[in-house]
Amino acid sequence: MAKLYFRYGSMNCGKSTAIIQVAHNYEEKGFKILLIKSSLDTKGNRNVMNRTNLKREVDILLPPNTSIIPLIPKDIAAILVDEAQFLDPNQVDELYYISKINNIPVICYGLRCDFTMKGFPGATRLLEIADSIEELKNICKCGKKATQNLRLVNNVPSFEGEQILIDGTKNVTYESVCGSCYLKLRKKYEEVKK
Repeated sequence: MAKLYFRYGSMNCGKSTAIIQVAHNYEEKGFKILLIKSSLDTKGNRNVMNRTNLKREVDILLPPNTSIIPLIPKDIAAILVDEAQFLDPNQVDELYYISKINNIPVICYGLRCDFTMKGFPGATRLLEIADSIEELKNICKCGKKATQNLRLVNNVPSFEGEQILIDGTKNVTYESVCGSCYLKLRKKYEEVKK
């Protein structure tokens, strides 16, 4: 029986590079895949893009609250989903259904939590029901394992604002940091705000 996989990690840990490589591996063996990305991720338009500018066009740019099941062709060997944290819980449930009923492996890549350390709805649902959960590792500039996503607005750490703000828009960038660095920066931010 096929599985629903969730491969998560902090920003810049190689998720997009990995999904492009997995797509290549399937296709090199003659298998057809379906590559999906949430339409909430406007970076790269219809492409999955990594930080070294390797890119690949998606088959489906999936809007929120859109059913996935009717969009799945019959001859697919695997479904790959980039930026899976932006899926809604019902879409994640449908991916689980597809893996079990259609016997198609579904491999999702995404963030576990946002810049305030709160879970994204899609990622939370994946953590609840995925058959296999794997962390892709990254390192903080201090050398420890990076587990959090630090939002920078005009290169200054920010800990408030809307949950979804795409990297590279509105002078926003993200940095992967360890828990210690994250908490120290948040404490400094809160002291300045007082």
